[in-house]
Amino acid sequence: MLRIGIDLGGTKIELMALDESGRMLLRRRRATPQGDYQGTVEAVAEMVEAVESEHAQRDSRVGVGIPGAESALDGRIKNANSTCLIGKTLRQDLEDRLQREIRLANDANCFTLSEAIDGAGHGAEVVFGVILGTGVGGGIVVHQRVLTGANRIAGEWGHNPLPRLEEENLMPPQCYCGRYGCIETWLSGPGICADHLRHGGQLLAAEEIAARASAGDPASDATLGRYERRLAKALAQVVNIIDPDVIVLGGGLSNIDRLYRTVPALWAMHVFSDMVHTRLLRNVHGDSSGVRGAAWLWNER
Repeated sequence: MLRIGIDLGGTKIELMALDESGRMLLRRRRATPQGDYQGTVEAVAEMVEAVESEHAQRDSRVGVGIPGAESALDGRIKNANSTCLIGKTLRQDLEDRLQREIRLANDANCFTLSEAIDGAGHGAEVVFGVILGTGVGGGIVVHQRVLTGANRIAGEWGHNPLPRLEEENLMPPQCYCGRYGCIETWLSGPGICADHLRHGGQLLAAEEIAARASAGDPASDATLGRYERRLAKALAQVVNIIDPDVIVLGGGLSNIDRLYRTVPALWAMHVFSDMVHTRLLRNVHGDSSGVRGAAWLWNER
């Protein structure tokens, strides 16, 4: 029986098929029909059916990761930056189209599940996964099971306010969610770029800031220093609340090597403990983790 994972993003839909042992059999992508909800449902169904036809299978297990969550009230999608999904009964519509049960979860939860099962968090009881990219997301996996929570927002760490900045007096930026000073506004890719422009006077991509810092550029090094202090404070809140064994970083900013050295050294002063055993690790599966985790949703029960 195939496990099929779908990563339903705003610009692309990615599919990965795993065998029973978790070995990847194939991986495919296609563009997401922009702003077209029915077209998106049909695109997902067509991808699943094409893979099943090729492998002479029917009724494979399908898991879907989305940039949002299902409402506990009525199952409609909320908190999605792919706005055409908001208010839609996506799980039900996919189940009706494919005539089977579909498992659906937030994409950060899928990332975390993948890394907890056979990635950086393998063997850990509690794993907190972090996406540091265009946005900032989080997921919690306990004993290889996603924790969704009573309101289905467990792990939505990116929309907590960043603890007060001691080193500067700045107006908190407004987040797309309507709040001010969310962690996402400081720690996302656009957030670090805006911070560098504010202090260094140049608009640079996050990758360029990191490269220049490694080459000894003082302004870029200062930007990364501020980023590290903010990340350490924000992750210390997570450690104080759920005390995870492992925190796994994903997204483009997870490729900054120095974070894994500097952030644990900084977060100790904010963690309510005499020592911190939590490990900060880079993801193992890279940009495959989300779609793999969607397939692994069928490992949960």
